[in-house]
Amino acid sequence: MPSSNSRWLFLLCLAQLFIMLVFINYSAVLPLLKQEWGMSNTQAGTIFSAYQLGYIASGVLLSALTDRFNTRNIFIAATLWSATANLLFALYAHDYASGLLLRGLTGIGMGGTYMPGLKLVAERFPSNQRGKAVGIYVGALLLGGSFSLALTGGITALAGWRVAFAACSLGVYLGALVALAAFKGYEPRRHPPVTHGFRKEIVTNRPALLMICGYGAHMWEMYGMRSWLAPFFTAALLGHGLTNGKATGWAAVGAALVVGVGAISTALTGTLSDRLGRTKTITLIMLASAVCSFIFGWLINLHPAIIFLSALFYGYLAVAESPVFSTGLTELVAPAYLGTAMGLQSLVGYSLAMISPTVFGWALDLCSHRQPATGWGIAFATAGAGALAGPIFMRLLRAESESSRMAGGRR
Repeated sequence: MPSSNSRWLFLLCLAQLFIMLVFINYSAVLPLLKQEWGMSNTQAGTIFSAYQLGYIASGVLLSALTDRFNTRNIFIAATLWSATANLLFALYAHDYASGLLLRGLTGIGMGGTYMPGLKLVAERFPSNQRGKAVGIYVGALLLGGSFSLALTGGITALAGWRVAFAACSLGVYLGALVALAAFKGYEPRRHPPVTHGFRKEIVTNRPALLMICGYGAHMWEMYGMRSWLAPFFTAALLGHGLTNGKATGWAAVGAALVVGVGAISTALTGTLSDRLGRTKTITLIMLASAVCSFIFGWLINLHPAIIFLSALFYGYLAVAESPVFSTGLTELVAPAYLGTAMGLQSLVGYSLAMISPTVFGWALDLCSHRQPATGWGIAFATAGAGALAGPIFMRLLRAESESSRMAGGRR
């Protein structure tokens, strides 16, 4: 990568690392809020889903608007919104209803940062470097999510969850300042219009739609797993005699490390897909990840060290293919309609990510009268069931590419 591109990517990744501090901080304190607010597992899961709903509400619109308006203004405004909404959660969330509303408002901010930032990376790097660049970008987001869990868990243990959430908001405001540095001298790219573009590039673009559907299957598994990982660790540690406070704190640290390992896997997998091909890479990773989903929940009664090591491997796989889907989509859609396509990808992916944590919680409630291993085993299996659809969509995409002899991009 040229040095100018590397510096720019570093600044954008650093900004996103701070912005992501509010991403899964709720997961770190879920066991405490569940007890404090008297919530069932299903209710706790819907607060996860509210964040995704907020993202969907803004993501589709704001991603599409980047095709027409200055991405810098959308990105900065969304960052400030996210920080402020999370701060309001810290100050005013006091029960299930207020938590649901304020968490949903926080999710709105992500719609103007993640996909617009990804679009900028795709525009800046050529196809033979794009998988690696997008992988590094997504890795920064995952690292930020890891810090979100660790920072929230650590501060909660010392000063309570409200102070922890306020600290996360402060980090996002700092991210906005870094983003301003990344956007210094930025000029929006103007792409020539494409004849019959929207219909050709979006509505009837079967390869792009298959890539988007595969992304949806990936998001179902990843968010089902990631949203409930810290509570799973907490339950495992409680079963081994730790107090609720210590179990929650250590669970947040463990979940942070598991999420953080994804920062390594996305960069490596993005680079691998530049060489091996997008669909083949996705298929191999998703099959392995689905196997982990069907096994992981049943491990809850084992020694915490074994559970944690297994979780590291699981976490590595569950997120690894994320940048490959996004990179693949950039190679299937004309640049003038990439923001709109990414908006559709957000709609499908985060709609399923919104449902998955609630289904996970529902499975836990359904099996609450059984042994913990049974409940968690079935709950994690709901995540794995969705992941199995990904390789099917990739097989259809390869068949489509072979039959139509489509040009462009590694698929």
